Amino acid sequence: WNFNLPKILNGNKAPWLLLPIGGGVATNEAFKVDTHKEILEEKGIYHLTLPELQYQLIRGSCYGWLIIVSMYEGTIRMLNPLTKVFLDLPPISDLPDVIHNEDQCSFYFHGHYMITEKTILANKFLIWKVIINSAPDDINFMAVALYGSSRLAFYKPSNKRWLKLPTRARPYFQDVIFFQRWIFAIEYDGQLYRFDTMTKAGPMVTIFKPSTPFDTVTTKDINQKYLIVTADRSLLMVVRHLINLICEEEERSYKTTKFDIYELKENSNAWSRISSLGNYILVIGFNASVQMFAGNLLNSKGNQIYFTDSLVEEQSLVETYYHNIGIFNLKDGSCQEVLSDVNFFCPPVWILP
Repeated sequence: WNFNLPKILNGNKAPWLLLPIGGGVATNEAFKVDTHKEILEEKGIYHLTLPELQYQLIRGSCYGWLIIVSMYEGTIRMLNPLTKVFLDLPPISDLPDVIHNEDQCSFYFHGHYMITEKTILANKFLIWKVIINSAPDDINFMAVALYGSSRLAFYKPSNKRWLKLPTRARPYFQDVIFFQRWIFAIEYDGQLYRFDTMTKAGPMVTIFKPSTPFDTVTTKDINQKYLIVTADRSLLMVVRHLINLICEEEERSYKTTKFDIYELKENSNAWSRISSLGNYILVIGFNASVQMFAGNLLNSKGNQIYFTDSLVEEQSLVETYYHNIGIFNLKDGSCQEVLSDVNFFCPPVWILP
């Protein structure tokens, strides 16, 4: 069974949704999303026993690998959920500007002030996202960590540790992505950072704010931004709008209301609004955000956005959190939500071929 399972999953190029169940132990399920029949198709369900995920939080998904963070030990590891192979990245304690003192951890949060929390709590919400640029056996392998909402660090095996990426005084990053030789990161206000880690003098940064047709930051809702590289090598900024359904002291729930998509073409200094993805879909969440051609996917339609919940801070600070997961249709603005009444111990994530 374990021998054949990778062939089953890899033979279908559709996104797979990994759903951790069981209250922190044992079992996980990978669901194939089918937009023509039932949104969760029974014949596309495979059950994986993953004791490796006990007391772990998923903070990334790239090239078939999960990036997981240990709540108790603060380790950051890569796990292939099919082969069960582990690879270690440097731990949280090695991140720049993170100070560990026995059972406490101090770090910069939201850019401008340092806070101190119990180490277990800090391990739950310090890491926002980790991405990699290739499979780990690639000679140019690199990882980037977005942490504390305001810090970025990169890792190369030759460096042995996390190295800081330079930023301005008080950034508030929401997503990061590899694009050609650079690393791009987007702030809440739409300001874009481009990092070059190939220079002899160390990482160099270029900061610019492409103009938009209108202000993408509103006070009426919560919005989350994602960066995606398109098939024709332009850059997309996807703005996800959410509202509070429940906002109690120990319980949270959010709902996605709409998406706005902007494209930044090469050598352009302005985001241009696009209303259709044509035959492509976007896949966003804790995974490295991607565009995929729907024609290559079984039972999939174009012009849709597959999304999972990636509000790290909200998920980590309450006891009961209902994750916002679904498929958004850009043509008519409809949204098929799934499993909105389930409190997962660890956020679901897309596994991409």
